[in-house]
Amino acid sequence: MNKRSNALAERLGQGARALGEFASQLTEIEWHTRLAKDGRKIGVIVHHVASVYPLEILLAQTIAQGKPITGVTSVNVDEMNAEHAKKFDAVTKEETLELLRHNSAAAAAAIRELDDDALDMAATASLYDDAPVTCQFIIEDHALRHSYHHLALVRRAVQSNVRAA
Repeated sequence: MNKRSNALAERLGQGARALGEFASQLTEIEWHTRLAKDGRKIGVIVHHVASVYPLEILLAQTIAQGKPITGVTSVNVDEMNAEHAKKFDAVTKEETLELLRHNSAAAAAAIRELDDDALDMAATASLYDDAPVTCQFIIEDHALRHSYHHLALVRRAVQSNVRAA
């Protein structure tokens, strides 16, 4: 087993578990609370994190093969997120937590399959203005960071609603 890949996979798993543990304790009202600036419900955001692991891993694997990422922009990402929010507006906590467990485990397994050469491979990525980025960067900036980023947003939203009540 590759030490770097395993460490990345472990950190991804830690973030997914932290998000899942926090989300599992949310009340039904909190689950359906919309984030002020974002507009999406907390449950939709947790589902979003769970649902994009496969895509985030695909992007990393593309770079690991030395292939560029083309046609992916922040506008595409925003459109994808808006469509997801509409489609999964009524998503349940149980369904979401299962998807989070499943997809984060699959993402971690895929990361563990990468060797140092794959992690160090760089190719251009349209999401980063065609800058050459490494596979490891894509993993860290997307699949790994994603749960931590949204967990922080969700925690703040829940805390601000508690203070307001």
